[in-house]
Amino acid sequence: MPQEDTPLVELDQEPPSQRESRPGRTEKPERTVSSSRRGFLKDAGGLGIASLMGAAALLTNSDDAQAKTEWAEWFQGNYRLMTDEEKAQAKARLEKRYSKEYGKPVTVDTTPAKQGVLFGYALNIQKCIGCRRCVKACVQENNQSRGDAQEIEWIRVLKMEKGAFTPEKMKRGYPDPDGIQVGGNAYSAAGATLEGEHYYQPEQVPEKDAFYMPIACMQCEKPPCVKVCPVRTTYREPDGIVVIDYNWCIGCRLCMNACPYWARRFNWSEPNLPKQEMNPKTHYMGNRPRMRGVVEKCTFCVQRTRQGRYPACVEVCPVGARKFGNLLDPNSEVSRILEGKRVFRLRAELNTYPKFFYYMD
Repeated sequence: MPQEDTPLVELDQEPPSQRESRPGRTEKPERTVSSSRRGFLKDAGGLGIASLMGAAALLTNSDDAQAKTEWAEWFQGNYRLMTDEEKAQAKARLEKRYSKEYGKPVTVDTTPAKQGVLFGYALNIQKCIGCRRCVKACVQENNQSRGDAQEIEWIRVLKMEKGAFTPEKMKRGYPDPDGIQVGGNAYSAAGATLEGEHYYQPEQVPEKDAFYMPIACMQCEKPPCVKVCPVRTTYREPDGIVVIDYNWCIGCRLCMNACPYWARRFNWSEPNLPKQEMNPKTHYMGNRPRMRGVVEKCTFCVQRTRQGRYPACVEVCPVGARKFGNLLDPNSEVSRILEGKRVFRLRAELNTYPKFFYYMD
């Protein structure tokens, strides 16, 4: 059968007939796919329900703050490319929306990175007792999802057993059907590995013959997650913090696959954040409420640290195992630790240059 010629249409354009059939649409100069997230998502599946609701709210002069905000957020540019005026407008929209949604005054900070500051973190692996208070404090401070459906935790604490190869274990093991003894040393802990327990539930900590290794985002100097992001939604800020522009995340999860530290989390469902537990002091690039279908991770509590405070996990640690400070200040706690302690970085052979250091007394 003869094949009909199909007219070609550029990716970020529509035929005139379709454009004319949409009432209330203002003509704007067309943009290329490389610079237009709107064009990318439109071709991937069209506008979402929330965006269509927002369009209706705008066209009808509705007072629905959430619908208006979602519609405006859909068309806003990448945060790092926005002008100061556009950033102020985005901040005002979110504060209005969150305040109405959570029933309390919510602030959205947009404080940028300070010059002469490079944040670093140090953790005394000998002192950590595995209590996981840091994990819970992080959840509360950074408005992470709670509940059985999906509970997100940016910090993961691994429990690992202490052990050694000893002569006493040589004859211990498991007999096979022929009665041959399997060497016991092969079936017990010997040294430190990252094959630890993630979900240990002891009666009390620290446990005997165990030590603990908390892991979170390492805020790499050469972050693999940034290299693979197809829409440039995650990037390294001048103060060393790797941030995410949630409004531009398309949920491809390539960054999660690239991260060698398993530091990123994905919102498979709408986050569950109870109104009474919501932290109203937020930052645009940090702990503001996220949405379904985006990736999130530790940001060194950017809403705190850019105001001269410690991260929540540092403040709550009962044994003082966590230290934080400016790596460019030779008198900061972190700089003194790097100078005088036995320090190592996790998976240093990958050349990601983490700014999260482990040390021993």
